[in-house]
Amino acid sequence: MPPSPHTALSADAVKLAYRRWAMVYDAVFGSISSFGRRCAVAEANRLPGQKVLEVGVGTGLALPSYNLDKRITGIDLSTDMLKRARQRVQRQNLSNVDNLFEMDAEETNFESGSFDIAVGMFVASVVPHPDRLFAELKRVVKPGGHILFVNHFLAQKGIRYHVERIMAPASKSLGWHPDFSIESLLPPEELKQATLQPVHPFGLFTLVSLPR
Repeated sequence: MPPSPHTALSADAVKLAYRRWAMVYDAVFGSISSFGRRCAVAEANRLPGQKVLEVGVGTGLALPSYNLDKRITGIDLSTDMLKRARQRVQRQNLSNVDNLFEMDAEETNFESGSFDIAVGMFVASVVPHPDRLFAELKRVVKPGGHILFVNHFLAQKGIRYHVERIMAPASKSLGWHPDFSIESLLPPEELKQATLQPVHPFGLFTLVSLPR
């Protein structure tokens, strides 16, 4: 059984947190997360395959960056964030965004093998059961496809490790786990196959790429 984050979030806690954050999310987190989003979308654009699932699409910050030949389906648990994503799609006429659904990423309604690529941006440390999230993405991505994550993972040592541990009790207010370990997401055999790329700022986030 994979290790759990030191703290745990329920779906209701996530919804409540992102209801609070929805109005200011782009301004507060947009610039901090921009490098991670760009890396993840650039990798998705580079990979073969047309059908892309973006998990935790939020306010749709990444949607304008996908190549037009990619057909995007986005899902999120937050009604408030999805409202803003839909407004973005309409305002920017993003014709390659096929659907935006309110859906639990740990248990989607998609058929197995529905997508060529799944991208989870800053969502692995939000869901209540990250191992179930990974298992679900393996199910919905066809063999030969790819799963991408960009996320913050707990430092192994040093000052950042201690700061993240101290911040852990604030998980419910933040809406994510400061103390989230990559082992909570990927079982050992998958972690061995994964490509890990630190991204700015200061390597705070990591791009994880896994062949399906």
